[in-house]
Amino acid sequence: MSRLKSTFRAVQSVMILVIIAVTNVLPAHSQTRHDAFSVLLERFVVMDEAGASFVDYDAWKGDAAARQALDAYVADLASMDLQKIEDRDTQFAAWANLYNALTVQLVLDNYPVDSIRQIKSGLFSNGPWKRKLITVAGQKFSLDDIEHGILRERWNDPRVHYAVNCASIGCPNLMPQAWEADTLDDKLDEAARIYVNHPRGVTVIEGNRLKLSSIYKWFREDFGGDEQGVKEHLARYADTDLTDALQRGATISDYGYDWSLNDAGNIK
Repeated sequence: MSRLKSTFRAVQSVMILVIIAVTNVLPAHSQTRHDAFSVLLERFVVMDEAGASFVDYDAWKGDAAARQALDAYVADLASMDLQKIEDRDTQFAAWANLYNALTVQLVLDNYPVDSIRQIKSGLFSNGPWKRKLITVAGQKFSLDDIEHGILRERWNDPRVHYAVNCASIGCPNLMPQAWEADTLDDKLDEAARIYVNHPRGVTVIEGNRLKLSSIYKWFREDFGGDEQGVKEHLARYADTDLTDALQRGATISDYGYDWSLNDAGNIK
């Protein structure tokens, strides 16, 4: 049975490479370019019972064809001039997918690690985010360049924070499918709802208080600029329990973030 499973996985990895080879002849704006990444995510992203996503880095690192497929997908995106894609949703999806693929690639290159912050971009850095990882249309980009210089700056949409994944348990989910232009708005809303209603995002605690992800503190300007703005943002995606707390006037009392690697081995 294990031999049959290994054979199936090898065939699946080869199929991913075929998908990439085929999409290389498609126009840059074609959504099917991201199919190869979706196949990889569907295979290696696993969900816990509460709906948080984790990545089976161990299995991915051990599968040479799957690693080659990821590298080929990243190279395919880098071969395009993403900034010249006219449709905004298509361009957003491409940059967000590139960010997530680069992050997975970076972790696989350094795995095993307990936290992505152990991967440095410089002697005194607290993580890899400033390291120049990719060249697109002759310009070198770091993860920070993509997230802050492109996605946050150009789209001015708080849902950017639910689109990019920093390989940490405290981060919004790495979704099990790549971003696509035709479903982008609905899928960003879905990602926001998942995070806001999970304890990583918001925890309602006794005494009418809220403990929030530090994302809402670090990037408060993206969520309305003050506590009221943050609460209004949360209310747009809140399920019943959080909605009730917000309507009772719950106050934000604490922030927190878990930088442990979102490794499938850490599922409790």
